[in-house]
Amino acid sequence: MSETSLSRAGRLGYACGMLGWSIMINIVTVMLIYFYVPPNNSNLSGLVPQVTVLGFFTILSLIAASGRLLDAVTDPLIAFLSDRSQHRKGRRIPFLRAAILPSVVLGVLIFTPLEYHESYQNVWWLALIQIGFYLSLTFYIIPFNALLPELAHGPKEKVNMSALISLAFVVGVIVSSQTPGLADWIQSAFHLEKRIQAFQIAIGGLYALGGLFMIVPVLVIDEEKHCKGSPVTIPLKEAVKHILSHRNFLVFIAADCSYFVSLTIISSGLLYFVRVLLSLEESIGGQVMFVLVMVSLLFYPLVIRLTDRIDKRRLMLYSLFFQGILLMGIFFFGKLPMPATWQIFGFAIFAAIPAAFLGILPFAIIAEIAVHDGRKTGQQKEAMFFAVRNFSTKLGQTVGIMIFAILTLFGKDPHDDLGIRLAAVFGGVVCLIAGIVFISFREVEKEKVEAQETAL
Repeated sequence: MSETSLSRAGRLGYACGMLGWSIMINIVTVMLIYFYVPPNNSNLSGLVPQVTVLGFFTILSLIAASGRLLDAVTDPLIAFLSDRSQHRKGRRIPFLRAAILPSVVLGVLIFTPLEYHESYQNVWWLALIQIGFYLSLTFYIIPFNALLPELAHGPKEKVNMSALISLAFVVGVIVSSQTPGLADWIQSAFHLEKRIQAFQIAIGGLYALGGLFMIVPVLVIDEEKHCKGSPVTIPLKEAVKHILSHRNFLVFIAADCSYFVSLTIISSGLLYFVRVLLSLEESIGGQVMFVLVMVSLLFYPLVIRLTDRIDKRRLMLYSLFFQGILLMGIFFFGKLPMPATWQIFGFAIFAAIPAAFLGILPFAIIAEIAVHDGRKTGQQKEAMFFAVRNFSTKLGQTVGIMIFAILTLFGKDPHDDLGIRLAAVFGGVVCLIAGIVFISFREVEKEKVEAQETAL
């Protein structure tokens, strides 16, 4: 439990860190496939060969997975080092500070290919840079998330703090989705002939902005003052074994991973849905995300109130099933008897409802699991829990990008769009699967968590 509560300004400062890394990671989610394997009406050239390996995997889908095998080792290792750290500045902040500059530089390099045409050199370059980027960002994300249980007191405050960082995350999604619109402005303002240059300048500026936001928690959080955590003393192998034997946590992780597969398929396809299925300008994608987030904010107070009356498990289930059905509706984009803008913005308004719940509840649930386990075992392994969640999230994102890249083989261009439509169906089905998995989750009783945190 924190010795001194974080002020309102301090909580906003903490959320700035989430905003920063959300911008960084969502630029990759939204832009990677579109940048390297663009549709033929995008004024961009393909940068990696669109060939298959073993007749199924595209090269880009394999590149997307390049850093994830390493994550299986590095995520728990970084978490363990953070949990055990006895640094005079705390268990988390030194990791955050060290990760910022490498994340910015490597993020920019992801969109700086060696060759500006289809080339296998770009394949190896992108695979290598992605590994470095995700490793450096992991040094920030895991310790950052582990601060949540220490900074927020009790289940209600955890929900409030989760709402704040959820808001920061979705604002990061909005900012990253403005990349095409920003590229349009840059290309026009500086009279650039090549659209790819405008994209690179826009992406570079957004990565720099993300890095600035990531600095803020380092400046406003004093772990000695705001946190009261003890370094763990058990060995790494024992800590990992304990985490992986936590049945309830594993159910949450399985559902959460499936949800991120679904979310990433749709995020990766956003520009294709707009440009290919609806024949709208790329910049509309940013406007769609803005509307979705702004509408979802209207439901944040409702989410917070409902968590006092309805258990989080049921709220998660309703949200996952509702979102799954909505996502499958994207299959019909461009075929409905209404203007294209009505279709995409109507979807955004309805999707904002489950987005509000699914943005807030997971952070609160995992924080409660970590607190309950820490009280039960006497070992505060917050970072380990968030490391496993972080790995499952990145695994879900990787699988989502791989699936979307594979589906583009079935059509990604105007009048040849079956792959894009199948991606919407696949994303919806996987979201429904996440809901089915989450049925077996058993929530920690609110009274028990409150009693334990009072004891702490």
